[in-house]
Amino acid sequence: MEDKVVSGNDNALMSFQNEMVRACSLASCSNRRRSHGESSSASAVVDAANDNRDSHNKRIKIYYDFDGFHSETAAASSNTGTSRAPADYGDYDHLRGSPLHPTNDGEDFGMVSTGEDNNFDSSLVKVNEGDDCDISEVEDAKGTIDLSDDLLHMVFSFLDHTNLCKAASVCRKWRSASAHEDFWKRLNFENWKISAEQFEGICRRYPNAMAVSISGPETYVLAMKAISLLRNLEVLKLGGGHIDDSFFHALADSSMLKKLRISHATLRGGVLDIPIYHDRCPLLETLSLKRSNMVQVVLNCPLLQKLDIGSCHKLPDSAIRLAATSCPQLVSLNMSNCSCATDETLVEISQTCAGLNFLDASYCQNITLESVRLPMLTVLKLHSCEGITSASMTAISHSSLLEVLELYNCNLLTSVSLNLPHLQTIRLVHCRKFTDLNLRAIMLSSMLVSNCPALQRINITSNSLQKLTMPKQGSLNTLALQCQSLQEVDLSECESLTNSLCDVFSDGGGCLMLKLLVLDSCESLTSVRFTSTSLVSLSLGGCPITSLDLACPNLEKVILDGCDHLERASFCPVGLRSLNLGICPKLNMLSIEAPFMVSLELKGCGLLSKAFINCPLLTSLDASFCSQLTDEDFSATTASCPLIESLILMSCASIGLDGLRSLYWLPHLNVLDLSYTFLVNLQPVFESCSRLKVLKLQACKYLTDTSLEPLYKESALPALQELDLSYGTLCQSAIEELLASCTNLIHVSLNGCVNMHDLNWGCRHTCGQIDELGVVNTPFGATPEKIREASEQSTRLLQNLNCVGCPNIRKVAIPHCFHLLFLNLSLSANLKEVDVTCLNLCFLNLSNCRSLEILKLVCPRLATLFLQYCNVDEEVLEAAISKCSMLETLDVRFCPKICSMSMGRLRAACPSLKRIYSTS
Repeated sequence: MEDKVVSGNDNALMSFQNEMVRACSLASCSNRRRSHGESSSASAVVDAANDNRDSHNKRIKIYYDFDGFHSETAAASSNTGTSRAPADYGDYDHLRGSPLHPTNDGEDFGMVSTGEDNNFDSSLVKVNEGDDCDISEVEDAKGTIDLSDDLLHMVFSFLDHTNLCKAASVCRKWRSASAHEDFWKRLNFENWKISAEQFEGICRRYPNAMAVSISGPETYVLAMKAISLLRNLEVLKLGGGHIDDSFFHALADSSMLKKLRISHATLRGGVLDIPIYHDRCPLLETLSLKRSNMVQVVLNCPLLQKLDIGSCHKLPDSAIRLAATSCPQLVSLNMSNCSCATDETLVEISQTCAGLNFLDASYCQNITLESVRLPMLTVLKLHSCEGITSASMTAISHSSLLEVLELYNCNLLTSVSLNLPHLQTIRLVHCRKFTDLNLRAIMLSSMLVSNCPALQRINITSNSLQKLTMPKQGSLNTLALQCQSLQEVDLSECESLTNSLCDVFSDGGGCLMLKLLVLDSCESLTSVRFTSTSLVSLSLGGCPITSLDLACPNLEKVILDGCDHLERASFCPVGLRSLNLGICPKLNMLSIEAPFMVSLELKGCGLLSKAFINCPLLTSLDASFCSQLTDEDFSATTASCPLIESLILMSCASIGLDGLRSLYWLPHLNVLDLSYTFLVNLQPVFESCSRLKVLKLQACKYLTDTSLEPLYKESALPALQELDLSYGTLCQSAIEELLASCTNLIHVSLNGCVNMHDLNWGCRHTCGQIDELGVVNTPFGATPEKIREASEQSTRLLQNLNCVGCPNIRKVAIPHCFHLLFLNLSLSANLKEVDVTCLNLCFLNLSNCRSLEILKLVCPRLATLFLQYCNVDEEVLEAAISKCSMLETLDVRFCPKICSMSMGRLRAACPSLKRIYSTS
């Protein structure tokens, strides 16, 4: 039974353990800080105790491996046969029967305030009767804590009441330490079920408690006990429930009371007014009666500084006036939702309470402030005040010390013009008729303008504003800023902003430190020109600009997504490291001067006819489909960008022999793509690009059979590893010589080559046949060792060969190619015979080779074989895969001569098969 209870509360125990670890960490940090310059009594105690450990053993060893602790407790109970009574609590006896410790009657209470009624579960904590246990058992515990009294006190100071109660159940020392009155100066009973007797016990145990929080239906009873028992009570918070008028008379017993907060309370007993006098609460400084149903407040509190009567709907204007004016030291007044309040009341309050610095008059429909003067005001909140208009701003301007101004849902407000030197925060939200903002506030640091659809003009002067966010102000067309510290601006979807905005954010425009500017979807921007030495990031996504001129040497990021109308762009100079202009299809003139740029993408700029690119660190240039790029501009680019390593000129139809000669300026070039061009002579490439590793010549239909002769006759491009001749017109002999002579090639693509008829790399019998076990069956007596030795000595390095969609290829014979790993012959409709012997081939694709009849494979490492839509017979396939001892995946879907019933035979022929895909 005990074990079951403990296991059901693992989460609670784990939570307590985490809190203890956190508290120890905080205490350790605090102790370290003190050790660097302050004396630490805890450290002294620890050192002293260490000296006497062996002789006196003054400090108990505590372990909190909770799983082990509870299992031992459960075992002890089981061995005795009866449940043992809790150990004597000593100083903690006051907690028995209280919400701070479990009782035996089931009415237990927790210490966590969650907004709901909390019950304390007695199974969460159990008393460790280990005070009498053998020290050896403690020594054998998984984790030990050896804490002095002072250090234990420091650790416990970081725990809340809930975890203090849990700590009290560990041992007598912790129980004594957690009961120290320093931890119980503030008693929080909000949202707890606690009886008057339990509450009284706590108050008697801690008569020096200084703060109490109570809520619930028993608020009145508990409050009366707190007043009568706690003579040092300074803070009393009451929430909900009913309160009799006798409570206010009893306050005479709380002469030390400084803060009284009553919220959501209902007065009863036939009295709906609240009398609070100076002789009863001479030290009272804060009084909150929020959301109470009173109709009268009688106050005589000369020291009262903060008064909250918010949402007291029944309180008349005269009562508000009388209550506030009777407190001449008042500095904070919350009268929000007091619908009866008027300007006359505020005028009288301003005359009586000269030091008032906080005023919340939200939802007071009769307030206009036109005749009110509050010179000491620092915070003013006016939410949903229908009487606030532009004339009210004159009164607000007299509050020269104002720091925070909030204007929400002031629907009659049309303009704000203020000069407030101390203003730090202003919020203008949902003011639907608001059109003009003229604000001079040198200390302004936070500004929110949102959902003001009529706003047209903004003029702001501030030395402290760092961030300005005003999205979706559709009518805003004029912006003037003198904000020397402004760093971030978001004006996205401000559809009426015009090109003149650029002057605001350029050097000399008043924003000298601007770093980030967002102008996304500003639909009236057509020509953008920025000259800024501070701008780092610029976003113009979705703007219909046709001209862009950026002279921003520190600009590192620019976003032009959706700028489909851009025709002319200049980036001179900029600090960009990469730039993608491929999303600007109408671009025809480009100038770039970027000393740090390493990557430039112009893919799809089909109208680009004039380009000046000066990027000395550029390593990658993609000019695909720039069909109007001329030899002259290309030559200038190569001369000014000598570090280019990757150059993509696909479909650059205007690049000719003169352009290729300029490749001489690119000694580091290793990737060159000239696909879909009209080139005839590649001699400049062979002469200038000695480091070239990748050459792509897809669909270069004007290349003749002799165009590539330097590759296989003169050993040009010795570093070349990848060659793509797909969809070309080279003849069969040129392809054969190329494959035979260029042994350094690793990747070769011959997709769609119509002139290739056969792929024959020699006779099969010269190498013998290798079965799946490596046994050679040949009349010539070749051995596996000789085959492997010959293969390893082969100079051919080819690993990947693609011959997809070659319509005229009929036979493929590859007797041995030691390094070949991938072979793709799919979509070769006339291919009839495939004979491959490759020791390392792991992937073979013959899908859609509908004429395939002969298939011979000796590929011991082949793992994947695709044969979709092939006409090969079952017997042929069975014989072929029998020589592929590592085959795992076989795809024979839509093969008309192979039925699903044959899968067993295929698996028998090749036991390594794991996956067979077939058409059922």
